[in-house]
Amino acid sequence: MSERKPPTERQRRLGAELRKMRERVGLSLTEAAAIHRTDRTTVSNIESGRFGVSTDRVRVWAANYTCPDADYVDALAEMARERRTSTTEWWDEYRDVVVAGLLDLAEMEHHAMALTSVQIMHMPGLLQHADYMRALFEESRPPLTPDGLERMVAFRVARSRVLDRTQPPECTFIVHEAALRMRFGTERTSKRQLDHLLKQSDRENVTIRVVPFAAGGFPHAGSSTHYVRGPVPQLDTVQIDAPTGAVFLHAESHLANYRAIVDRTEQRALSPERSRDFIHDVAQQL
Repeated sequence: MSERKPPTERQRRLGAELRKMRERVGLSLTEAAAIHRTDRTTVSNIESGRFGVSTDRVRVWAANYTCPDADYVDALAEMARERRTSTTEWWDEYRDVVVAGLLDLAEMEHHAMALTSVQIMHMPGLLQHADYMRALFEESRPPLTPDGLERMVAFRVARSRVLDRTQPPECTFIVHEAALRMRFGTERTSKRQLDHLLKQSDRENVTIRVVPFAAGGFPHAGSSTHYVRGPVPQLDTVQIDAPTGAVFLHAESHLANYRAIVDRTEQRALSPERSRDFIHDVAQQL
């Protein structure tokens, strides 16, 4: 018997949304099971993401919970269909070296309609030059093996290909001046990274905005934030970095809070045109 894979963050999210539906109408697990003509354990396992769920069951449960939002239900049904028909994806090749949170992030970026990334000390992962990635991973503790380091670089390069899709997500990258000036590797590496950043800003689906030191403080300045937009606002997701790995948030209060944080930070950032000039000036100083 093949080993059951643990649920991904996206699979757990589907279950969490079904749980939110149930809780909005004030039903207990036992009451919901009775309405769905199943047992309490099955409802619990589906809500935790441990068990898959069919598209038909998603629609039936949504109807039982009197959910009025057809677009939201359609999006959840599509997530259920993906799990039922899923095959091995490119990120599965890196399960031997990449932590689960980063695999989940790659999957989330793959399905994103749009995303906003706020980076303070590092360049945005999707916009990093391979030399910069390598220099960044050389600072890992405990140190990576040479093979492990190259596999991490290959994984991040593969992640960035989401920008090359026929219909890529609309991406806004808000980068603090600290990230532009923080040096990883040699001066040449930093110059290549800044040139790469300017080149990526030419993409139609990429907007880069710089927050200069002169802009002062802003909310959540101490950590990076990834705000990923789903097909409907209820399925947006926030990913933040923590010492133990990626943390994913999707409670309504979290989404509202981090949307306000991202908006506030963007207000402090230079326009895309002035940001390009700023990046160019920093590169010229190297």
